[in-house]
Amino acid sequence: MRARLALLVAAVSVLVLTAFLVPLALLVRTVAADRATVRATADAQSLVPVVGTADPDTLRLTVEQLAAASHRQVSVYLPDGTVLGTPVPRTPAVALAARGQSLTAESAGGREVVIAVQGLPAGTGVIRTLVPRSELTAGVTRAWLVLALLGVLLVLVGLVVADRLAHTLVRPIAALSTVSHRLANAELDARVEPAGPAELREVAGALNHLAGRIQVLLREEREQVADLSHRLRTPLTVLRLEAESLRDPDDAARLTAAVDGLERAVTGVIRQARWRSSAPDGRAGCDAAAVVGERVAFWSVLAEDTGRTVTLDLAPGPLPVGVSADELAAAADALLGNVFAHTPDGTPFTVRLAPDPAGVALTIADAGPGMPAGAVRRGASRAGSTGLGLDIADRAARASGGRLELRSGPDGGAVVLLRLGAPRS
Repeated sequence: MRARLALLVAAVSVLVLTAFLVPLALLVRTVAADRATVRATADAQSLVPVVGTADPDTLRLTVEQLAAASHRQVSVYLPDGTVLGTPVPRTPAVALAARGQSLTAESAGGREVVIAVQGLPAGTGVIRTLVPRSELTAGVTRAWLVLALLGVLLVLVGLVVADRLAHTLVRPIAALSTVSHRLANAELDARVEPAGPAELREVAGALNHLAGRIQVLLREEREQVADLSHRLRTPLTVLRLEAESLRDPDDAARLTAAVDGLERAVTGVIRQARWRSSAPDGRAGCDAAAVVGERVAFWSVLAEDTGRTVTLDLAPGPLPVGVSADELAAAADALLGNVFAHTPDGTPFTVRLAPDPAGVALTIADAGPGMPAGAVRRGASRAGSTGLGLDIADRAARASGGRLELRSGPDGGAVVLLRLGAPRS
């Protein structure tokens, strides 16, 4: 924008200066030619009294002195045909002046000034002088050069002024762009200092107001999520008491562990809703081997109860990833839960955890009916669920700098690949 404004001002300046300087340059040339013509005419007219009264020798001497002083051709044509001064044949202008008419005419060598001298005994005499081209344009080149330099100087001054004015416009716009990008990167405390014209200051104020409203709305939403999550503690307490009252110790221990896991998840939701920030200094990390191993051990009990064969290929740790343990556990639970929710009992599945060039890759494959298109879209489900499971896994992958990939297995079924990036240093 700054360069375009400068280019616009330069173009306008050049057009205005051209419209002004070109006629001025032509006027300078015309004035110089007229000045030389007037000077030559005055010199020629000074000979009129001499031609009418002096003898030929005196007249010849006077003409030669004038020619030497003016550095021009000066000739006097007497009625008897005698030519005094510069011996130049009679030109058409001289022939016309011999009839009693003084005039100025253009010729190949310059501009002829001819003056008719009437009242001579033998007829009409003619005084002729030639103004050469060099005298007609004397000083014109220097004047044109001065005008050109003046035009260039004015254009440069205009560019400097335009650049300063453009800077006062571009700087506030750049600040608005920077703050908008910071807001897009979840830096909700970013604000822009209003500057520049009134319109830009108004836009800056509107952007700051928008950022403030986003903070308020986000804070209210997080408080509502935290409050909703906190309400789950009461039914969780009831479930814990019911589990502890079971007569079978194994069942009581298993249900108590499930309630503990659910309580940890609720606690994590509350903590993230209230205290989660953009973490500008880096991503929270965890050991993917430990987290995935724990969640697979939990789901293996349910797999055994439902007659599912689990094939495990878990690389030994540590396998650091750039996502928190709670988020990775939630993502693993969502993916493994989908296997149990959307495939018939007895459907085998495979869990593989291995290092990846960009971090760690978690693969969960089953021999079920497969996965419909658009399954990652948040809230979209064709199986009666909430439609949030794959979205949770996808957000965990993107938070670590990775991605979620879905495809079909070679023999049918679904293959979910969760690529997790390494933690930032």
